[in-house]
Amino acid sequence: MKSLRILVVDDSGLTVKKMTKLLEDLGHEVVGVATTGQQAVDIYASVAPDVTTMDITMPDLNGIEATRRILAEHPRACIVIVTSHGQEQMVMDAIEAGAKGYILKPVKQEKLVETLETVAAKYL
Repeated sequence: MKSLRILVVDDSGLTVKKMTKLLEDLGHEVVGVATTGQQAVDIYASVAPDVTTMDITMPDLNGIEATRRILAEHPRACIVIVTSHGQEQMVMDAIEAGAKGYILKPVKQEKLVETLETVAAKYL
C-alpha cells in the first residue's frame, strides 16, 4: 500500500499520540492534527490529506458535523470515523454524513491497516 497523507482528529492527546505512532509505523505521513471538529474543518484544505481519521465526540463541533462540513466543501474527502464501542447509532449517522468507514477504539494496528487499505482502494 502506498504511503498516505493523514489528518488525525481527536480531542484526546493520548489517542492522537497513539494514532500518529501507529500511522507512522505503517509508513504513512501525519500531515496535521486537530483537537476539535471546528479545527479540522478550518485546517482541512491547508493540509490536503488523503485520509482523515475523525473522532465523533469532541468539544465545539462533533465529528459527524465536522464530516458534513468538510464534505460540503471537499466532496472527495475520505474520512474514517474512529469511535468507542457502544456508539453504533453515531457510526451510522457518520456513514450517512459521508464517512467512508470506521474503526473502533482502542485502535488495533491490523484493523487500521485493513480499513485504510479498503478505503484507499475504493476512494483514492
